[in-house]
Parts: sequence; structure tokens; C-alpha cells
Amino acid sequence: MERGPAGGDSAGSRAPGVRVARRWLVAGTLAAAILLGVVAVLATRVATGSPAAKAAGAPRPSPTVSASLTVPGIYQRVAPSVVTVQTGHELGSGVIVADSGLILTANHVIAGGGTITVTFADGTTTTAAVAGADPKLDIAELIPAKLPQVVVPATVGGGAGVGAPVVAIGNPLGLTDSVSAGVISGLDRTADTSNGKFSGLIQFDASVNPGSSGGPLLDAHGRVIGIVVSLASPDGADAFAGIGFAVPIGAALGGSGKGPGKGPQI
Repeated sequence: MERGPAGGDSAGSRAPGVRVARRWLVAGTLAAAILLGVVAVLATRVATGSPAAKAAGAPRPSPTVSASLTVPGIYQRVAPSVVTVQTGHELGSGVIVADSGLILTANHVIAGGGTITVTFADGTTTTAAVAGADPKLDIAELIPAKLPQVVVPATVGGGAGVGAPVVAIGNPLGLTDSVSAGVISGLDRTADTSNGKFSGLIQFDASVNPGSSGGPLLDAHGRVIGIVVSLASPDGADAFAGIGFAVPIGAALGGSGKGPGKGPQI
């Protein structure tokens, strides 16, 4: 009797079992993969739903710099702080810088003596006394005898840089609450006026004229960076020719400076 190769029957009998084992292995692998996928999805949902995840994923507000204002915006903010100052035949401007109603103006506006009359933006008119004066800086402080129902002091401070936009508010030629805009043309200028030489001034090109003296020079955020005191004119006439000067607010509140420019005070 012939027999097949040794072990042939044994291998043939195991083949179905091997196939079954492989099927179970594949099925187990697929089940494990599906289970892992479900676990991953659940973990993601739990993580994103937690307060910490929401906080991390939510956009956080970044620190913002105070936005620049438009010229109308600056005017609306500061006009209630600007006053008309008059002594005899001298007409000028001023700006409220404290809750007490303290007013900064140009000294030459009130230096001639006589009764000082102040008119506030709401029409309230009163007399004022000189609280302090610095003829070397052409700056004076006034205390009004009566305050309007609502006192609106301007915000003072801020730096001045060449090329930066500025706004001037005042009463040029008696035209109350006039606003003009320009840029800072130079710093540390000197103006030689009929009342003396004044140094450390801000030079700007916003239009100002007689009656503007004592009014505020404002930066793009509506802050008072200077007090207008004079203008430059090539023929010596009291008319604006593109150059105005202001005392820096730091000096006006107690400081000084140096620098060319020539013209009448306004």
C-alpha cells in the first residue's frame, strides 16, 4: 500500500483551523481600531467642552492703544473746556485745566491790567482773578469768580513730535469756538515778540490769529499739549502766515526750552 508524504494528512487537517484563527485575528484588529477611534472622539469632545479648553480656544482681547480722534471728535470733546478771555481791548482764549475751574491762558492777554472777563462755552460770563503769571513763559493762571453749572476740564499731557497732527481751538479775530488743524512743524523754537523773546516753543501750522492766544493746542487724542501764544509773519502784520507757536504744556504748568522764529504775539 502506497502512502503519501509523511505529515501530509496532518497539514491538511490543520488548514481549516488556521483560516478560522486568521479571521478571528482580523476581526479583533478591526474591533480594536474601532474602539480606539470611539475613545479618541469622546476624549476630544470632553476636552473641547471643558471650561479650560473653551478659555484656551476663545479669542482673547489684546491691549488697545487709545484711538486717535477725528478733528470733529476732538472739537466736540474739548470745546466745552475752551473760554474767551477779555481785558479792555485785549481778546484771547483760555482752557479749563482743573475741576476747580482753573484756566490757563497767555500772560500777554491779561498783562495790561483792568477787569478780566471770562466767558464759558455755555455762555456763562464772569470776572476772573490772576492766580499766577510767568511773563518769561507768557503763561497765566486765572480763577473765575463764578463757574458754569457744569465744569469740563480738558485732559492735559502727551508728547509733541515733529509731523504729528494737532488741532487748535480758540477765538481768532473774535470768531468764537473756531477750530483749525495742522501738524507740528518743529520743536524748541524761539519767537521774538513785542513783549520779549520766548523759547522752547512748539511750532505748528494750524491756523491761528489774534484772539487765539491762550487757547489749547491739542494732539490726536484731544489732550492739551501746548498753549498758543504767538504767530510768525514775514512782514510783521498780525495775520497768520503758516507758522504758529505754543508753550509746551509741561512748561506752562512749570518748566522751559530753547530754539528760530519771529513774529507778533496774538
